[in-house]
Amino acid sequence: MELKLTTKNGKSIPVYKIAEIILKDWTKVNFAAKPYLDAMFTLTSPNDNYGLDSGTNIILYFLSNASTWKGEIAKEIKSHLKKLTSNKISV
Repeated sequence: MELKLTTKNGKSIPVYKIAEIILKDWTKVNFAAKPYLDAMFTLTSPNDNYGLDSGTNIILYFLSNASTWKGEIAKEIKSHLKKLTSNKISV
């Protein structure tokens, strides 16, 4: 399944939209990943802040706690989020 994670001009869709896709696919979110997924719903990009944490850190914390989320959608989104946090994709 090919997800539409970028726009026509090659920019990433907002992080909160990615969080929506994650929640639809990962029905039993790991308790350790849940607070970071919830925080991702407030982010447009990794450049945003959530409290005292950067959006980049929120996404990386989510990724470090999302190892139990499996499947093609998980693989594609995790790869996209890694690129997004390493500034290989802009928002």
